[in-house]
Amino acid sequence: MIIESIDDPRLSPFRNVRDKDLKREDGLFLGEGPLTVDKMLSMEGVTKSVLVAERWAERYLPQAHDDVEILVASKDVMSEVLGFSFHRGVIGAGYRAPFENRQLQDILPLQVDSATILLIEGVGNVDNIGLLFRNAAAFACDAVIISSDCCDPLYRKSLRVSLGHVLSTPWCVSANLADTIKSLKEQDISTVAAALTENALSLNDFSSPNRVALLMGQERNGISATLLQAVDAAVKIPMAPGVDSLNVAAASAVCLHQLSQGKRQ
Repeated sequence: MIIESIDDPRLSPFRNVRDKDLKREDGLFLGEGPLTVDKMLSMEGVTKSVLVAERWAERYLPQAHDDVEILVASKDVMSEVLGFSFHRGVIGAGYRAPFENRQLQDILPLQVDSATILLIEGVGNVDNIGLLFRNAAAFACDAVIISSDCCDPLYRKSLRVSLGHVLSTPWCVSANLADTIKSLKEQDISTVAAALTENALSLNDFSSPNRVALLMGQERNGISATLLQAVDAAVKIPMAPGVDSLNVAAASAVCLHQLSQGKRQ
């Protein structure tokens, strides 16, 4: 469908994107760029509508159907509607409900010999959340569990940085990670914190259990004392003298490479 007027009501989900809160009030999220939008369209019941530049119309128009509108507009119209100069060619509006309504029991891998879970506490940086999900996908994590004070994974920049893996990686929000850790232990999943504590073992010397959950914390304050007491073990990455830490996303990649039980090539 060609959009000729910026007042077209079908453009409502895409208006003034930068002026909206991180978590929108209309039950929708926005995913930008072909990697994210293609993933949205591949998932049934996720996409409401797609706004696409004229040059990419032939790629997306065939995917229009009763449940998904494909709206085609010039670059100038897209930029005026979105509120900034838009260069990524395509942006989609999707429903939050399929992701926000999941509970722990919906995403846990049960009755399997191996499992890898990524737990995230208090990470508020948009880029880091996106990278953590990208790492979780790269190292074959079965699920991601985030604390309620983490940045919204469905924020458009988080989605973009994750290359859309926020959508395809099972995840849920935990109101109380200490209780979640207790529930994981009841499912025979060992919990391991990446932390610079005195009792932390070198990652090189730690033998990963077949069912493991790795806990990563906020960079400045680290993992809370409550959760450090709740986990089964703590590990640290051996580093050169004078360097004691990595960015949380980089650290998660190193730890997941060592601990993940997922299938990788």
